Amino acid sequence: MTPPVNSPAIKVVKSVREQVSAEEWQTRVDLAACYRLTAMYGMTEMIANHISCRVPGSHDHFLTNPYGMLYEGIDASCLIKVAIDGNVARHDVDCVAHTHTPAGMAVSAMECGLLPLAQTSMRFLHIAYHDFEGIADDVGERERLVKDLGDHEAMVLRNHGLLVVGRTIPATFNLLYRMERACEVQVMALSCNTKLISPPQEVLEKTFDKVKPRPNLPNRNGELAWPALLRKLDRVDTSYRN
Repeated sequence: MTPPVNSPAIKVVKSVREQVSAEEWQTRVDLAACYRLTAMYGMTEMIANHISCRVPGSHDHFLTNPYGMLYEGIDASCLIKVAIDGNVARHDVDCVAHTHTPAGMAVSAMECGLLPLAQTSMRFLHIAYHDFEGIADDVGERERLVKDLGDHEAMVLRNHGLLVVGRTIPATFNLLYRMERACEVQVMALSCNTKLISPPQEVLEKTFDKVKPRPNLPNRNGELAWPALLRKLDRVDTSYRN
């Protein structure tokens, strides 16, 4: 039975649209949409994980989800603004997403790492890896995470899950979706108990060079698909815009 609106089980968040800049509001809407899309495509683990984005015009504040909410219920106003304790690690990164999906966790436990088995996978020919250190509540691990990530856009957290970074929310979601798909392909291919083929290394490198991110250039697939993804969300539920 659904509790009444005035029940303490439900926390109603008033819209903050009039309290923030137009740029921050748009970022909030896009970030809320990213959470909803991540849920829609089955890349969630209940209330765990996070997607965060830098507040426009700020180098020391970011937006993220309040712990305890399902991704499918995130909206623009419920996102919380958090101050960063420390220096900005990557000035070219505004958005970070981390997931615990079955396929991502499975690949994270494979010694071989993420393999370039299909064209989608070749986007991740060169990515970072970070060894498992236990539950990520050690502040000291931040420096090691940043060091291991380096200038890559994606990282496999060994025995843990996936992490991707991007200059924009659309680019980050696009990357997350494609990395998840690459992991799914790998789990499926390895389960077939048959010999797998791989293109020559020079072909792999050539393919990666065509799809790798370019400094100061937009992520074409991410930005191009984003309006269509928002329309997809709007056909189902527009409340992420609240």
